[in-house]
Amino acid sequence: MDHARPISQSLGADLRALRKARGLTLSDMADRLGRSVGWLSQVERDLSAPSITDLRQMGRALDVPISMLFAHAPAPAEEAGYVVRSDARRPLGSGEAGLVEELISPDLTDDFEVVHSTFLPKSEIAEVVTRPTQEVGYLISGKLDLEISGKRFTIHPGDSFRIRGEPFRWINPYDVPAKAVWIIAPPVY
Repeated sequence: MDHARPISQSLGADLRALRKARGLTLSDMADRLGRSVGWLSQVERDLSAPSITDLRQMGRALDVPISMLFAHAPAPAEEAGYVVRSDARRPLGSGEAGLVEELISPDLTDDFEVVHSTFLPKSEIAEVVTRPTQEVGYLISGKLDLEISGKRFTIHPGDSFRIRGEPFRWINPYDVPAKAVWIIAPPVY
């Protein structure tokens, strides 16, 4: 039997937000999972708890890591939905290209998500990314090179940038990590 950390109190809301952000209906998602629409609706309303196997399938169907669907530290009841402690951020993405991302937003139910991104030294994304989003980033530390619509920029601490559905890629050719806060609308994780 699979054992895992506790499921986020907002799992259903997060799953619904991710499904909708990908333009999937309840029926589309249920078909992808081989489950009924009624079951999926209950999961999204936190009336039914999916198994670990279900969560793995949901992660694949939504193109998110299963860790995204788990909380790392339960928030005290009075903070849930309001405060995210630094040691309770949920990881995002795979980290394969040298990018470590954590969700700063309490969940994915807003019209946007806020992400803390760490671009490791001597790393870069392999392919150009184009997303149907509006994104704004703010560099906290380090330096980061961005290519947006074929234009290259070097971003320094305190600088911010915007991407509006344009093709972009990032490169950190420097010897120190670059840390940024990234706001994305609608949520993509």
